[in-house]
Amino acid sequence: MVEFVIEELASGQSFRVARLVRALARKWPGEKALMISFALTNAASELEDLVSGDSSAASAERAYRLAALVAGDVLAIEAMGRDVVLGRDLLHYWRRVDPYFLNLKH
Repeated sequence: MVEFVIEELASGQSFRVARLVRALARKWPGEKALMISFALTNAASELEDLVSGDSSAASAERAYRLAALVAGDVLAIEAMGRDVVLGRDLLHYWRRVDPYFLNLKH
């Protein structure tokens, strides 16, 4: 999952980064949703360590922001009574409550 995130972030293509979180939830629907947040955070950290430059710094910063937003969505779903939140639960939540990640285009 982390490798997938790094590939998308390093692509330099804004549409790939914009759809990244949605793609993670679709690609790994049975994984714990916090794994998505962890993968984003881990990939951002690796980018910071391995690559220097403005574009990699911007990609890492965006990944950290996306990770925080995913974690917030997980907390919201847990507050609704869900004990273990999976990737598929995020997709359901985004369709029903908060479509931010479904509407990102670039």
